[in-house]
Amino acid sequence: MKINDSEDQGQHSARTLACAAALTAALMPAPVMAQTPSPLAEWQYSEGILLEQMFEPELPKWRIRVGPAVSFQPTYDGADSYRLYAGPSIDIRYRDRFFLSTGEGLGWNVLTGPNWRIGVAVAYDLGWSQANDIDHLNGLGDISPAPALRLLGEYVVSKSFPLVLRADIRHTFGGAGGWVGDLGAYMPMPGSSERFVWFAGPSVTFADAHYMNSFFGVNAEQAAHSRYPQYHASAGVKSVGFGVGATWIFHKHWMLSADAAFQQLVGSAEQSPVTQRAGSGVLALSVNYNF
Repeated sequence: MKINDSEDQGQHSARTLACAAALTAALMPAPVMAQTPSPLAEWQYSEGILLEQMFEPELPKWRIRVGPAVSFQPTYDGADSYRLYAGPSIDIRYRDRFFLSTGEGLGWNVLTGPNWRIGVAVAYDLGWSQANDIDHLNGLGDISPAPALRLLGEYVVSKSFPLVLRADIRHTFGGAGGWVGDLGAYMPMPGSSERFVWFAGPSVTFADAHYMNSFFGVNAEQAAHSRYPQYHASAGVKSVGFGVGATWIFHKHWMLSADAAFQQLVGSAEQSPVTQRAGSGVLALSVNYNF
């Protein structure tokens, strides 16, 4: 981001970047990625939303963005095989209060301010099917899809320094179960404009023992029916990552968006016998129509 000597010029430059960043709110990957463990950072599912509300206080009552999306990502967390997923990209918001999104779920921003929000949402986790990778998952059983309740919060440092800090914690009821939390940060990068904007930032994911053992542990029954020895995964940091997102506004109502991210499993997740590859990436593309 260019730093000018004049404070007014600096704020104007930041405002230009942030307004462009707001248009990336339609950058929502396919739903199969949205709530299933993925190398994508949680902030990449809603990038630009808070900046849009901060720099455009007179937002329309309804914001509706829809389109097709596709992603190329690991078959499961820790897999060495990849699959292509396709589905709709949906982001519907009423003022700054209610939202329905393939990225964030169905939710309500309970508390909002000029540069922050705290919300709750109902989301979902697709788990995994051992049929997706029978060579490595056979005998471990399926992790069934399940609803999840999430609490999220975002904060923008300032208009002149539009760094967005995000925290997200969720609990799955059924399926994998357990608690998962994410901390992340991102901001507009140099070269962003009213037609093209890109973001970048790091993330870290934590999980409790229940969740970790659902995906990375091997109990006695699973060990008896699979190729793996018994293994207990501990609570703690699950992964660290870095993501990049970009959107090109090529028409008044149309935008092309891309997300890429790299994730490195650490601790018990990395050491698990189920993990075939600790480092993995993802690429997601979507074309969205802004009503």
